[in-house]
Parts: sequence; structure tokens; C-alpha cells
Amino acid sequence: MRKLSNILQLGLKELRSLYRDRTMLALIVYSFSLAIYSSATGVPESPYRATVAVIDEDRSQVSARILDAFQMPYFIQPRMLQSQEQMDQGMDRGDYTFTLNIPPKFQQDLLNGRQPTIQLNVDATQVSQAFTGAGHIQQIVSTEVDAFVKRYRGEEAVPVQAVIRSEFNPNLTRAWFGSINEVVNQITMLSIILTGAALIREREHGTIEHLLVMPITPFEIMVSKVWAMGLVVLLASGLSLHFVVEGWLGVPIAGSIPLFLLGTALHLFATTSMGIFFGTVAQSMPQLGMLFILVLIPLQILSGGQTPRESMPEPVQNIMLAAPTTHFIILAQGILFRGAGLAVVWPQLLAIASIGGVFFVGALSRLRKSLR
Repeated sequence: MRKLSNILQLGLKELRSLYRDRTMLALIVYSFSLAIYSSATGVPESPYRATVAVIDEDRSQVSARILDAFQMPYFIQPRMLQSQEQMDQGMDRGDYTFTLNIPPKFQQDLLNGRQPTIQLNVDATQVSQAFTGAGHIQQIVSTEVDAFVKRYRGEEAVPVQAVIRSEFNPNLTRAWFGSINEVVNQITMLSIILTGAALIREREHGTIEHLLVMPITPFEIMVSKVWAMGLVVLLASGLSLHFVVEGWLGVPIAGSIPLFLLGTALHLFATTSMGIFFGTVAQSMPQLGMLFILVLIPLQILSGGQTPRESMPEPVQNIMLAAPTTHFIILAQGILFRGAGLAVVWPQLLAIASIGGVFFVGALSRLRKSLR
């Protein structure tokens, strides 16, 4: 009972210290609110109200079809220009992100079996829309030209046609994927930072020596920091899912949030232990930041959150099975995207708990050596 009391009181001390640290509080609030929103919506998956100017030298049926295909909200109504000089001046001023030049006799050459070309100019300084918009315009032109040629020549339809159905995200909205993945990334990031910073703060303020002369053990010190910082991140992630992901972004959660929070708690057990380990290795906050960058970036890139694990080399896939983030991302995507239950994700829960136990023992051993 005395050990439990010590762990409880030390954990409450950590929470009070965090409450007085306005910088860390601001980081937590930002990470689970604006950071998630900006990550989910910052890079558009399709153009939005992009500006287009067109020189139509053909003025044919097919060119009219192409112009009519530029619809809101992807493109503002195309502005018709009369000369190449107007187009160049508009591009130089930044008035248009895209300019299209349809040459004369375009429809005639198309129907005669020739391969006419359409000139598309892109203002690549408009980074957010240039690359996605160029592909979108290319698709528009190809679709309208193919439909016109087939209708004019009376070509028969292909007897077999593939019908694509997107089950979990019918409109393929990027924010649905981006917001969930960002919540997972923020859980990993903040749990490591908070626990590592808590240990370094003890050393910098000289309070670690006060703890050592008290009748408490390194185990109690470590467990108190793990449960206190883990609880903060767990509560913040739950509130973020409810108010930011579901409320602000309007992302439907398919599965059980309590089951996801159970997996998050096990994941926090592993990542907070990692934070304690880094706190024993680093001697200052800048050193902790450097260690954090070296570890977090590979965890985010190679765990399957940004790119599918199946596309990675097999040795990398096998190595990353030792990282808790790999199993946590599989668990999070299974529950929140596909509505998976306990019968599906129990292997990930078991793997995270096992890896967390190994990390906890390693971090505790390192902490004991550093306090001698």
C-alpha cells in the first residue's frame, strides 16, 4: 500500500508540474487540435477553386465539352482569352494557375485519326494546386475527348466494365485518413516528449536528488511518470477524436472508441517507457530533441502510417515489427476505419503489451543505473 501511495503522490506531483508548464500545455492543446486539422486539410487531394484561362482557337463541339467540364468547386469558370500575349501576361501576374490553349482544327484532326495536342501551362509556384490540378485537367481532357469520339463514331461499349466501390471512404476524402493518422502520430510524439522532459526537468531543477533521499525506489519514480503522462495523452486523444475528428472535421468513426483507447493505453505504456529511456540518455532538453527526431521520423515513415507496409522491403517490414507503432497503426486503422472488434485486433493488443513490457524493463534498468 505504501508503494501504491508513493506512485499516486508522485504522479500527482507530475501533473501539478505539467499544469505549471504553460509551454507544454500549449503544445498538447495545439498537437491535438490545430495540428490535426491542418494536417488533415492542409494538402488538398484535388484542386479547389483553381483559376483557369483558355484560348479556344478551334471553337468546336469538343472544345466546348472540355470547357463545360471545368466545374465548381474544383475550378472557377474559365476565363476566355484572345491571344498568347494575354495568357503570358496573366501567368506572369499570377492571375491564373492554369492556362489551356486549344489549337485550330483540333476536332477535325481528332476525327481524322491524327493526334492533336493541347498546350497546358501550369504556374508551379502555386504548390498546393499545381500538381493535383494538372493531373485533374489531363483527366478531364482525356475523358471528354474519348466520350466525344466514341459518340461521333458510334463505337460499341466495352462488354466488360469494372465498377469500383470504395467501402470505407466512398468519396476518398483525404481528411478522413489524414486526421486519424495524425492523432496516432501525436499520441506517439507527445508521450515520448512528456515523459522524457519530465525526467530531464527533475534533473535540471535538482529535485531528482530530493527524490533519491526519500524512501522511494526508481520503480516508483518511473511508474508515476508513466501513468501521469500517459493519462494526459490518453485524455487528450479521446477529446481530440470526439471534438476535432468527429465534430470539427466531420469524420465518421466506424468502430469502438473505448476499444481504441484500450489499445492507446497499452501503446502509451510502451512509448512512455521509451521517453524515460531517452530521458536517461539525454543530459538536456536539446539532446532529448535530437534523439527524438532520430527515432520519431523512422517510426512514422516505416510503421505504415504514411505508406503501406506491403510496399516496403521485407527486411524493413520484419524489423519494424519490433516497434509498438507498427502494431498500433494496424490496430487504429482496423478499429477506426473498418470497425474491427476485439476478435480481430487482439493480436495487436498482445504485441503492444509484450513490446511495452520489454521497453519498460529496459528503461527501468537504465534509470536505476543513471540514479546511482
